[in-house]
Amino acid sequence: MKSQRTLTVSGTNWVVSIPALTEAGNNYAGTYESAVNEILLSATVPLLLGNGKVSMHYEANPTWNSSLLLNARRTGNGTTSCTTCTITGGTTYTNIPLTTDVELFRITAVLALAAYTNIPIQLQLTGVSVTIPSATYSSRIVFTISAL
Repeated sequence: MKSQRTLTVSGTNWVVSIPALTEAGNNYAGTYESAVNEILLSATVPLLLGNGKVSMHYEANPTWNSSLLLNARRTGNGTTSCTTCTITGGTTYTNIPLTTDVELFRITAVLALAAYTNIPIQLQLTGVSVTIPSATYSSRIVFTISAL
């Protein structure tokens, strides 16, 4: 029987609070960051030299402006009891593309099931500007796990 890779996502809906401009000619800060553990991922990779890569993309939900850029990074390793397993990559911000997956990090299992819980993910929003029409923008980030 072959083990499957699994990925569970938890966390809250990140709502970016952008302060109102009070003087003509000013612009927004442009970059906003979530808590370092805004999203928590739990992942398992099959036994004996198994591997997995966690990828991500976003979808407009329902409206998004293409000038706004979403980024994500892994801010820790989470928790595991596997002493021979590794988690690598994803510690610097990676741009999250629209609909096309991009790799965030990798997990390798060596002689044991790699099971990680509470892998913290931080989000970043850039491109906020007065040139973007005033509206409520929302998107959904989709995380997947697959073989290398």
